[in-house]
Amino acid sequence: MMMAGRSLVLWAALLAGAGQAKTIQVAPGPGAAEAVQTALIEAAPGDTVLLAAGRYAFTDGLSLDVKDVTLAGVGEGKTILSFKGQKSAAEGLLITADGSVVRDLTIHDAKGDGIKWKGVNGVHVHDVTVEWPDGPKATNGGYGVYPVASRNILIERVTVRGASDAGIYVGQSRDIIVQDNIAEYNVAGIEIENSMFADVAHNVVRKNAGGILVFDLPNLPQMGGHSTRVFGNRISDNDTPNFAAPGNVVAEVPTGTGVMVMANRNVHVFDNEISGNGSAAVMIVAYKKPFDSAGYNPLPRDVVVRGNRLRRNGFAPAFPGGAELAKAVGGTLPPLLWDGAQTYLVDGKPVTEVVRIGSDVPALTLNLPSATADMAAARPAPVQLRAAGLPPEPAPVAVELRATR
Repeated sequence: MMMAGRSLVLWAALLAGAGQAKTIQVAPGPGAAEAVQTALIEAAPGDTVLLAAGRYAFTDGLSLDVKDVTLAGVGEGKTILSFKGQKSAAEGLLITADGSVVRDLTIHDAKGDGIKWKGVNGVHVHDVTVEWPDGPKATNGGYGVYPVASRNILIERVTVRGASDAGIYVGQSRDIIVQDNIAEYNVAGIEIENSMFADVAHNVVRKNAGGILVFDLPNLPQMGGHSTRVFGNRISDNDTPNFAAPGNVVAEVPTGTGVMVMANRNVHVFDNEISGNGSAAVMIVAYKKPFDSAGYNPLPRDVVVRGNRLRRNGFAPAFPGGAELAKAVGGTLPPLLWDGAQTYLVDGKPVTEVVRIGSDVPALTLNLPSATADMAAARPAPVQLRAAGLPPEPAPVAVELRATR
């Protein structure tokens, strides 16, 4: 492999684990972009590619397909990977190898997603910022930090701003911890979708259109998401107008949603601070569109909302009929809003299922007659939701990361 200029330097050789690992240092300057990609190609399992302080400008995306490699900078805001001039690839950085670590750097202006992991076992990203510095725009990339079809995922101390879908998105995965992150000025702050066994804890989620979403969607290779805990988060002031491109599922999330659970099972929302969200503190809804995925269930089931600290939510509901609904109940919606749907269609035939939701706060059901009914069919009424009899809280998630570092 040809070395790209002077930027690629073998800096040190270190022993780690069973093999001889080395650190490959790259410095900014002429040829640095090519040098970074070359280093990621030439790295061996256990190696670290270390990027010195400075700005690296890319016209193409980066890729990593060697397992157990660390890509590191020297700090957020110090090592900056800029994709402002990116002309190709759907991600800033695409990782398709197990056991990667990405740390201590900033990514700007990815044409598509910031960092994407696809089909890997072992994801660890920490102390990383992904942002679109010009602010929220529909033309920004979709996801900031984006593992999909993966397992053993640890996302911590990450900041994402400006994603036109979700700042931190984990899809079709399992064994997930998302903790101590900041997600702001995205359409959705954090989204767990079609995934199993996830802990979303101690994050700051503010100034998005929607805060934390737990969804399950049809027509995907993995459906039937379940067992997510959302706890210890500060979910506040999610009042950025929804700027998702039309047609995107998250484009339908009302601005001012604190937590939304849609078509997922065994979701526990507890010990969060939820404030300043104009539409609702917690919204629990069915997937509304027709679908043809065998076995897909569009209803939320076995959802528990308890022990949260709630202040001033539901004062400006930004969904059709929301203002009228709020006026009818005294001007402010109660903390929990449930669409009340318990019937959906399979092959044109109605299927009814008793939806179990438990809550220790005042709740309002819309009593929609089916998952696909619109607000015109709503018959809103207060409802008392008790957690008794619901499944116990899922066990804490433990992730298994590679031991080479």
